[in-house]
Amino acid sequence: MNLERQPFEQFKHVLTRRQLLQRGSTGVGSLALGSLLAPKSFAANLTTQSSRFAPKAKRIIFLFMNGAPSQQDLFEYKPKLAEHHGKELFKTFDSKSKKWSKEGFIEKTQRLTGMTSGQKSFPVARSKWDFKQYGKSGSWFSDVLTHTPTIADDLCFVKSMHTEAINHDPGVTFFQTGHQQPGRPSMGSWMGYGLGTDNENLPTFCVLISNGTGRPGSQPVYTKLWSSGFLPSVHQGVQLRGGKTPVLYLNSQPGESVDARRRMIERMEALNRMQLDTFGDPEIATRIAQYEMSFRMQMSVPEATDISNEPKAILDLYGPECQQPGKFAANCLLARRLAERGVRFVQLYHRGWDQHGGLIGALPKQCNDTDQACAGLVTDLKQRGMLDETLVVWGGEFGRTTYSQGGAGEAANGRDHHPRCFTYWMAGGGIRPGMTYGETDEFGYNIVKDPVHVHDWQATIMHLMGIDHERLTFKHQGRRFRLTDVHGKVVNPILA
Repeated sequence: MNLERQPFEQFKHVLTRRQLLQRGSTGVGSLALGSLLAPKSFAANLTTQSSRFAPKAKRIIFLFMNGAPSQQDLFEYKPKLAEHHGKELFKTFDSKSKKWSKEGFIEKTQRLTGMTSGQKSFPVARSKWDFKQYGKSGSWFSDVLTHTPTIADDLCFVKSMHTEAINHDPGVTFFQTGHQQPGRPSMGSWMGYGLGTDNENLPTFCVLISNGTGRPGSQPVYTKLWSSGFLPSVHQGVQLRGGKTPVLYLNSQPGESVDARRRMIERMEALNRMQLDTFGDPEIATRIAQYEMSFRMQMSVPEATDISNEPKAILDLYGPECQQPGKFAANCLLARRLAERGVRFVQLYHRGWDQHGGLIGALPKQCNDTDQACAGLVTDLKQRGMLDETLVVWGGEFGRTTYSQGGAGEAANGRDHHPRCFTYWMAGGGIRPGMTYGETDEFGYNIVKDPVHVHDWQATIMHLMGIDHERLTFKHQGRRFRLTDVHGKVVNPILA
């Protein structure tokens, strides 16, 4: 025997660490590819493990009012604001006697933003607009809204929402991902991960953005808000833009035929499968699935975004701007078309609600952008028999203060951030219509009944989609994560 070759003969069947990891991970990659190319079966199995009840909603349209609308000027009728307009809202605390003053109405125990913390005066500020009750439900609306009151009996108001975030970026991120710091999966990504898709030719999670006229350019919207975080990136939201190219990099190049595109996709898939077999990286499986999706979207997206076949009565329902791509009304109509085609989660962002000043002039413009389209969307879904299975949600990242930012004047012309209580409305999808849940004090500053935290709201939405928010988890860096973190309870009284 050749002694020099003995060590090699003895160990030639032993794998190196690199080979062991590569081959051992192949099963993970194959599982990932199967979950992405056959999402319905994978999601069905996953949902069976994470659900214990039948869903009441199949899809969600989330109308997010980026910048925080003023609830006192839209939905919260508080006569005390007019009665005590201009008076100091806060009591003062005497550090010697350890008592609050008799003057004032509210003990100032809340953190204030840097924009008003230096104010010497915090005057109670009434709304410029009058309020009326509408529908059998008797819901309150200010007269700056003219269309939304027509659907009052379809809406469920939650007037006791609250959050910890006091600034815009963490506030918006908290609503979308369940955490104030970026990096977690968005709500739409969780829905896609847990429920799969009803249309393999369109993304499960679509995003639409519009810029308001109330305060143009305020509060940017970042792609991190529809990120899949640590979930497979196939669950990331896909932004549809206004104009001739709704999805970037989707169209074939001039002179490239559909057959040529198909051959290119097949060859790239073959190369990616070789890499997947070698390394087992789930993100390679995602890339294979995304190339397949992009090829199918070349036909499905133009069809979904083409409103030329919509009857005039429907266009009139949403308002004249529904025929201008990129406007909020156009996005609402597109949201209905996407929902109709099986898109699980449609997220609309409408910017321009950050009205620290100039509220009297800006708020009517914002409402003009959104009022008719919101009412039109709910009405359209209801006419089509889709509202029962479509959950529509409206709201922002927090509310606005009872006191005026700056001088009160004849009416509030600016309000600061107020995370302690604010208003959301919801419609369809298993929500009890024509009701108001939660109550604030007579100044609309503190919650006095039935508080609803952001995590409670998220837990309730997942419940409506048939998901137990405590059981739909994803293991990342040694810990199991979920949308509601370690919090949240379902708000049962608002369920139909």
